[in-house]
Amino acid sequence: MTVVQRRTSLWRLPAIRSLVGLNVLGFLSYSLLLSALPAHAAGLGSGLTAAGSVTTVFLVATVLAQAAVPALVARLGAGPVLVVGLVAMGAPSPLYLLADDVRWFAVVSVARGIGFAVLTVLGSTLAAQAVPAARRGESIGIYGLAISLPTLAAVPGGTALTLAGHFPVVAGLAAAPVLAVVFVPGLVRAIGRPAEPERAGSSRAAVRAAALPSLLLLVVTLAGGGLVTFLPIERPDGVLAAAALLAFGLGTAVCRWGAGVLADRSGARVLLPGALALGVAGLLLVALGLRTDGGGAAVLAGSAALGAGYGAVQNLTLVLALARAGEGRTATVSAVWNACFDTGTAVGALAVGAVAAQLGLPVTYVLVAVLLAAVLPVAVTLPRALRRTTADPAAAAPPPPAGSP
Repeated sequence: MTVVQRRTSLWRLPAIRSLVGLNVLGFLSYSLLLSALPAHAAGLGSGLTAAGSVTTVFLVATVLAQAAVPALVARLGAGPVLVVGLVAMGAPSPLYLLADDVRWFAVVSVARGIGFAVLTVLGSTLAAQAVPAARRGESIGIYGLAISLPTLAAVPGGTALTLAGHFPVVAGLAAAPVLAVVFVPGLVRAIGRPAEPERAGSSRAAVRAAALPSLLLLVVTLAGGGLVTFLPIERPDGVLAAAALLAFGLGTAVCRWGAGVLADRSGARVLLPGALALGVAGLLLVALGLRTDGGGAAVLAGSAALGAGYGAVQNLTLVLALARAGEGRTATVSAVWNACFDTGTAVGALAVGAVAAQLGLPVTYVLVAVLLAAVLPVAVTLPRALRRTTADPAAAAPPPPAGSP
């Protein structure tokens, strides 16, 4: 039995600590600009659709690049690919300041999106490989906490700074992924092996296994992308928007980690549909608050509830996708899951803006809530494979690596 297999704190593992440090810095850039860049574009005179398109371009580049990451890692190794990705995401961020044209923002976003593809695929892959399968939910929860922590301060903070006229500060801080390079050698050393090679012919089966959980995730991230992109534009005074994004980030961080711990112990039969239902209720509350005079409390409560559902669904769908695919397919599952995550956010940033331009943002949020409710039956049926996997933790855990005590 390894140290990881015993019920000891995963925070003591060097791999987990390095993973947390790297992702906090890496996702700081993503979080700072997620709402701030569209708000900056809108402040320069772009309409809702054009402002949302800068996020869409970033995430389209991310999704297209994610498919290539497993092959690059197999050829070059996780360390070099991760270093290049961090630099590609962080170094171009200050270049947003060179022009005030939304087309230039799109060009810079393509480069950053390619780097973000590497960070997302390898972050979740290494989190899954760092521990046995019986502790995977908790490990992915810690990883989720690390990428959610920047959201707590960076999304509302970046938005508030931008709305106050300080976008250059935001663009400079968004270069933070370059600093995360110092964590890469320790992380790769602590994992003890490169990202696992996938068995011949297993990629197609991994895609099929990951497809349904990832499509459920796509719908949820569409809702989240619609909130973080357009709420600051709907309420440009910055006070309510920043507080709501902080509530959203707090709910995401706490529940993404907590859902992983609970999933290891009791499965996702109740957790997954409950989290999705919480997201539906939260989005309806936000819509009600935006339509009501003095509805700030409803917007804050709804943002927190949506964040809680958003975070829990992220963790549970990734754990479920990995359980359905089986061992030896982590990189492909991670690529599919992350592609759906970012596609959902991109669609939310573009489609929600296009619909809101015609119907208004509150009505659009109600329609998105209806879409979330429509996939509740999928959330009810999906956890069966996860329940079978977690029912026997000893069977789920891979054998310890050679030389383990």
